[in-house]
Amino acid sequence: MLEKERVKEYVDYCLNCKVKPCSEKGCPLSNDIPTFIQAVKEGDIKKAYQILLNTTMLGAVCGRICPHEKQCQGSCVRGIKGDPVNIGELEAYVFDVALKNGYYKEIIKTDELKGKKIAVIGSGPASLNCSAFLARVGANVTIYEKMEDLGGILRYGIPDFRLPKTILDDTIQQILSLGIKVKTNLKLRSNIELETLCNEYDVVFLGIGANIPGKMNILGEELNGVYGGNSLLENGNHPDYTGKKVAVIGGGNVAMDCARTIKRLGADEVNIIYRRAEKQMPAEKKEIEEAKKEGINFLFQNNIVQIIGSEKVEKIECIKTELVKKEGEDREVPVDIENSNYFIDIDYVVMAVGSNPDREVVDKLGLELNQNGYIKVDENYKTSHPKVYAGGDLIGQKATVAWAAYSGREAAKAIIQNLK
Repeated sequence: MLEKERVKEYVDYCLNCKVKPCSEKGCPLSNDIPTFIQAVKEGDIKKAYQILLNTTMLGAVCGRICPHEKQCQGSCVRGIKGDPVNIGELEAYVFDVALKNGYYKEIIKTDELKGKKIAVIGSGPASLNCSAFLARVGANVTIYEKMEDLGGILRYGIPDFRLPKTILDDTIQQILSLGIKVKTNLKLRSNIELETLCNEYDVVFLGIGANIPGKMNILGEELNGVYGGNSLLENGNHPDYTGKKVAVIGGGNVAMDCARTIKRLGADEVNIIYRRAEKQMPAEKKEIEEAKKEGINFLFQNNIVQIIGSEKVEKIECIKTELVKKEGEDREVPVDIENSNYFIDIDYVVMAVGSNPDREVVDKLGLELNQNGYIKVDENYKTSHPKVYAGGDLIGQKATVAWAAYSGREAAKAIIQNLK
């Protein structure tokens, strides 16, 4: 938790702008940032917490793991000529104090949806925020989760060094205290059927994520020693990296999380291979800097061509790239440089090149899909089934915790309006 001296430094630095670019332009959840910071400045943490509760129940999480420099802090007026306000740390601080002091026990509930039953499938950020906003208006919410513990990607996809499990547990307890029921070890299509739930509940919200690792479809990807980044983080089934060399392919936060985790588990050398420039990396700047400090090697403007080995990984072939501005493209695109191929001896390869929905589940739900294979929803997050809504990565939106939480909240608003 932030020290009080640092908190005072941060809140005094905020200009409390009447025009709120940090909120209106930068924050996916539209948190009222200047107002909650002003409340902290006045020493009223409970008020700051209540202000943030209007838009999110996940402040302790988002305050830690959101890409702040690309969202709220990236739109901060202070950042034009200097450093932006440390909004993320302040948000986390407010929720940490609130959770420690049990302020959530005083959350006001209404009875707008009293008697209405809603099933929420999955327990990641979209589902948690959706459940909370529905429970706050009196709905009887039941969360179904395939794993033993709640949290989804927050628990099984983000390392403890970025999001301590104690913080996640406290956040979930805050939400469950609203009267939400939980049923774990139940997977959609395996243990429970969507149609059965639709018959039992007034509404079903799907928030099962999209955590099946993407593939590059290159030669050698089927060899032993090639892993999907999402699966490694979710299942924790790591090989023995002691003294080994590992290549992580990709440039997002999953790549950073994999690389830093693998280095901590004893790998001798970890290389992140990314086909674009560092400035184009989707990963948070602070995560990139932390990875560098921990001894991770970065090979920018390099791409993997094939994985080589008889039965298991022995080496990889890479090629250098150059960035070229093409007509119709918003940014420069990487193009392979002819005859720049080279080889690296490698023991393990981790593919962190995106993720997809679980096709075994999604394709058999009977719901309409969009052109990219995600669940299709309208502007109110309603699917082709009149009783089913969906949000988060499952609908193919921007893959950040804040955007997932936003979709869950907005779906809850639409459900409330519909059921009223």
